[in-house]
This record gives sequence, structure tokens and C-alpha cells, in this order.
Amino acid sequence: MEAPPVTMMPVTGGTINMMEHLLQGSVLDQSLESLLHRLRGLCDNMEPETFLDHEMVFLLKGQQASPFVLRTRRSMDKPGAPWHLRYLGQPEMGDKNRHALVRNCVDIATSDNLTDFLVEMGFRMDHEFVAKGHVFRKGIMKIVVYKIFRILIPGNTENIEPLSLSYLVELSIVVPAGQDMVSDDMRSFAEQLKPLVHLEKIDPKRLM
Repeated sequence: MEAPPVTMMPVTGGTINMMEHLLQGSVLDQSLESLLHRLRGLCDNMEPETFLDHEMVFLLKGQQASPFVLRTRRSMDKPGAPWHLRYLGQPEMGDKNRHALVRNCVDIATSDNLTDFLVEMGFRMDHEFVAKGHVFRKGIMKIVVYKIFRILIPGNTENIEPLSLSYLVELSIVVPAGQDMVSDDMRSFAEQLKPLVHLEKIDPKRLM
């Protein structure tokens, strides 16, 4: 499960290889307000942005062992906002000196016929969900606190139920490749959120 679309940097004069640095954790529902209060005091925006998004995950199976995965996301509470298409590369977990998970990240705004285009390209939807939560910012860091909702009837985003009794918490930075020192800033910020939430470098493969 992924956080809302990242804020992209303008690219001029060629392609920049953007990398997402990520720490993740969770808090129980009853601890949410305490965490939000702490974040209001630590972050740049006193009152967080809120979001209600519908995300669909598409797969394209080919000769390779694992399918190619793309994620689409649309805002349900901001009419007229563009759809987003997101690609996340394989996480780089081997470097023990990195305090955060690092993976290639591409995020672009698109027109609202994105899902039709992917189906025409041969992709099939694997799963979908609704994400509702808050976005805080601290410099170039983004902190997202959100709950995931299961869609009970495929395609009907009005008929949903919470997936768990907790909120996901994700701390991320998207920067050009090679700027690994940002993970030190992330670790320092994560320390200030303890013991309310413990943000960790989590390998997605361990959750599968």
C-alpha cells in the first residue's frame, strides 16, 4: 500500500533518475490524535492537508518472472484534480548504511482516461482500495498518516470498510539519485516521533 502521489520536481534538459527514500510504521486508531498533535508541532504546515483517494494497481505479465506494476490514483474529494500514474522500482535494501528504504520513483499527472489506456496496453487491474488521511510537510520531507479501506463491490467506492484498526504512517523524501544523506535527516525526524510511532526501513518482500 502506498502513500499519495509525491510532489514531483520539474525536469529540464534531460531525464533525472528520482529516488524515493521511505520509512514506515503504524499507529492504532486511539493513538491517532496524539500523533497528529505531535506532527502539528514539528512540521511546517500547522494544519495538515487532507485527502481521500481511490487507488488501483495494474499488472502486465510477460516473459519475466514478476509482472510489471503500475499504480493509478485519483482524488475523490477534489473534483477536477488530475489522475496520477506511479511506478515504483525494486527497493534497494542491501546498503546497511542507509537508514531508509530506497527505490526508483516515477510519478506523473495524466488525463482521466488513464485506466482505459492501461487496459488497451494489456494491463489488468489486480486490486483497488480507498485511502483517507493527512499530509504534513517538513522541508522536503513528506509525512502521510492514512487509513486504508477495502472496496466491497469492485468499482463502487461508496461501499467500503476499514482494512484494520490502525493508520499507516509513512515518512518519505523524493530526490535525484545519489543524495543518500537525506536518510540521516529522516532518521532524526523519526526519533522525534517516538514512542508514538516507530518508523522503520521495511522490506516489502517480507510482507508478501
